[in-house]
Amino acid sequence: MDKFEMQDFIARRVARELVDGSVVNLGIGLPTRVANFVPGGVNVIFQSENGFVGLGPTPAEDEIDPNIVNAGGRPVTILPGGAFFDSATSFGIIRGGHVDLTVLGALQVDARGNIANYMIPGKMVPGMGGAMDLLSGAKRVIVAMEHTAKGAPKILKECNLPLTAVGCVDLIITEMCVIKVEPDGLKLLEISPGYTFEQVQNATEAELRWEND
Repeated sequence: MDKFEMQDFIARRVARELVDGSVVNLGIGLPTRVANFVPGGVNVIFQSENGFVGLGPTPAEDEIDPNIVNAGGRPVTILPGGAFFDSATSFGIIRGGHVDLTVLGALQVDARGNIANYMIPGKMVPGMGGAMDLLSGAKRVIVAMEHTAKGAPKILKECNLPLTAVGCVDLIITEMCVIKVEPDGLKLLEISPGYTFEQVQNATEAELRWEND
């Protein structure tokens, strides 16, 4: 798979975790693609921290409205019943515990569910955005990311970059596998077609428990 296909593959798998009737926040980048793969019969309300609910799929080129963009500045559509509001209201929704699920990317995740996703020391930092609020305010957290960065593991025994939040990650979904964060470590739930347990473990610094055939 090329990078675009890989990100769609991950987003499609994340979409299977969507629960009917839930309020879902999608982080910038890869997670925004999840809106394109909502399963039939599942109705969710996508919330964007820049001030709206009711996000729909990515628009076609001839349907783009430059005034309607998500938190990452990418064009989006608004479904019937959607609403716009200010940032204070948007973060009131997040901090008030009204977001059922947030899907974010990460630089690193570790065996204790810690996440680092906003800065690399010595590099330009655009800002944390809403990540810290979402990670502490959402009821469930899924990290959607590529499994490695230039061949280096991103799922570690312990994060070594500045943390965004501590012990908050519930599920990690990559192109290689699906991992559940449990109190005693990381449990491998699924291995993607074309990969073996050995390949997944070799690409992961943290130890994985694999109980399936």
